[in-house]
Amino acid sequence: MNFSDFKPALRFLLIFLSVYFVLNLLYGIWIEALGTRPDVVTHWVSSQSAAIVRTLGWEAQAVPNPDGPTIRMVSGDRVILNVFEGCNGLNVIIVFLAFVLAFGGSFKKMLWFIPLGVLVIHSFNLFRILLLYFLASNNSTYFYYFHKYFFTAVIYLAVFFLWWLWIILNHGKRESADKD
Repeated sequence: MNFSDFKPALRFLLIFLSVYFVLNLLYGIWIEALGTRPDVVTHWVSSQSAAIVRTLGWEAQAVPNPDGPTIRMVSGDRVILNVFEGCNGLNVIIVFLAFVLAFGGSFKKMLWFIPLGVLVIHSFNLFRILLLYFLASNNSTYFYYFHKYFFTAVIYLAVFFLWWLWIILNHGKRESADKD
């Protein structure tokens, strides 16, 4: 066993960690620059979630919190849910993107797969916020467990599925590259 046996794995780790670190650093700088104001992505995700709630026949509005960097999802004068920047899905998208770029593959495939993956992650996140809204509006004792464990597992399972799909889509290319 020599160094060249580990070269693909080390390349993957270097690219993954570099992309992950740089994007998280830029994201962190952006969030810090906003101070106590909520970021536009969190507002956008919260507004979409409130629109879905209204479409289902319930009352909901997404309102910036004057006391901090969150978006309040309210029903009438009752705050149902506070959506923090960590709930907007961007960190999950960064992990997904870092994997796809690190694994490599066809640039043409990346042009459609990355937007598709972002859409899938965003859809799962909207569904997560929607269900959390309904759990919170009913004062569910299960809110914490669903928020902390169940939905975290579901969204990361979706990401693992996307990663697996990306590997399958590019496996033939990897296999032929290994034969050279």
